Amino acid sequence: MQAGEQRAIVTITLAAAFADANRGKHERDELRRVAEALQLGPDFNMAAVVQEVLLGRVDLDALAAQLGSRELRQLAFEFAVGVCDADGLRNEAETRFLADLGRALGLTQAQIAGPAALTDAVVTAPLGEAPPKASNLSDAELDKMILDAAITNGALELLPQSLATMAILALQMRLVYRIGSAYGEQLDRGHIKDFLAAAGVGLAGQYLEQIGRGIVGGLFGAAAGDLVGALARGATGATFSFATTYALGELARRYYAGGRVMNTDTLRDTYAALLAKAKGLQAGYRPQIEQRAASIDASGVANLVRG
Repeated sequence: MQAGEQRAIVTITLAAAFADANRGKHERDELRRVAEALQLGPDFNMAAVVQEVLLGRVDLDALAAQLGSRELRQLAFEFAVGVCDADGLRNEAETRFLADLGRALGLTQAQIAGPAALTDAVVTAPLGEAPPKASNLSDAELDKMILDAAITNGALELLPQSLATMAILALQMRLVYRIGSAYGEQLDRGHIKDFLAAAGVGLAGQYLEQIGRGIVGGLFGAAAGDLVGALARGATGATFSFATTYALGELARRYYAGGRVMNTDTLRDTYAALLAKAKGLQAGYRPQIEQRAASIDASGVANLVRG
């Protein structure tokens, strides 16, 4: 993927993230922080891209013209759908943006409807059955639940399919749901999103960070190649989703075991400490992550989301 193509895809995705005019200041600041943190090379002026998007100076037709292949145009659209749906089904403003983007990219109705339907299925998938209550689970069983989820999400991050990136968020929400249910809590999607936001984990921001890492690593698009090549490129960087999933699982465990008394500052401080610990652990689980990635295909991603 050339530098101009990278810039076009990142700009389109960031524009999708800001398409919802109702975003609060906290969400906008989080998206801006994540965007500016992406390392896309010394010549990539991310601050300028963020400014263009915030000022509404995005020319979708011009951006589409920079994407020279059908695969990259389709990929850009899939990313845009994903970021619009990352924190819930898209609203009217986001739907209009995607319609304009699909037209600019020259996509057919089937090419527009297909990714939208897949993403809708991911974000509306059931959270799953509640596990036995914690009194019936050993510490080792809870440890295994969290570690298995972290390894699976680390594996999904290495896959070249864009749907896998979306599935990571769904599986993180399911993990929090399962842990909360194990401690007798009746949770829904709204509560889980509030819990994640209180911990400083914005779903849209996390999705944007994941795809930015994939673009840098060459995991997406026509240049992605086969899975072996994707794994080799992914091995050069840290497995972001292993660490975030592990930290979120341990944070949920402490939060619900303690009767939900942590305030926002405590949640964020605890999550930061757990994330640092998880980053130190992830290298040791690299073989398991790669083995899990090799066993998951496109249908396997869908099956994981469906539980």
